[in-house]
Amino acid sequence: MNQKDMLESIVQEVMKQMSGGAPAAPAANGNTATADQDYPLSERRADQIKSPTGKSLNEITLEGVMNGSVTADDCKIRPETLEMQAQIAESVGRAAFARNLRRAAELIAVPDDRLLEIYNALRPYRSTKGEMIAIADELENQYNAKINGAFIREAAELYEQRGRLRV
Repeated sequence: MNQKDMLESIVQEVMKQMSGGAPAAPAANGNTATADQDYPLSERRADQIKSPTGKSLNEITLEGVMNGSVTADDCKIRPETLEMQAQIAESVGRAAFARNLRRAAELIAVPDDRLLEIYNALRPYRSTKGEMIAIADELENQYNAKINGAFIREAAELYEQRGRLRV
């Protein structure tokens, strides 16, 4: 496989996985997204799917990648897309997966370098309970990441119970 074929294959795989960027709220029929009516999003709701930069799926092409008109920012997923994917997951009984997608959607607003800092701070013995609560407050207040804030508060309690906090 030559370099162009390999790059084209990668772009096609990313596009399949991206399936994203559409507004989350109602599906085309006015209801929440369901597997029967809306999955896969890239095929059944392609007209509504946009990247965070506003590009449609049809605008994200191998040619665009090669000539520089499509950037990495054009290939990122939007929170609304993850919400639609969560609705689809719920429609087939995958509630835990839907919760994971919603947590991920909240974290899109958090800068990558801060996410890495938070990840490292949440490892056992890396933070005090107060530091973990401060992270939860930051996520809730600065990034409106209420689900993740609650998740970290719960982790702080569990770390305390299990002796996994930094002293």
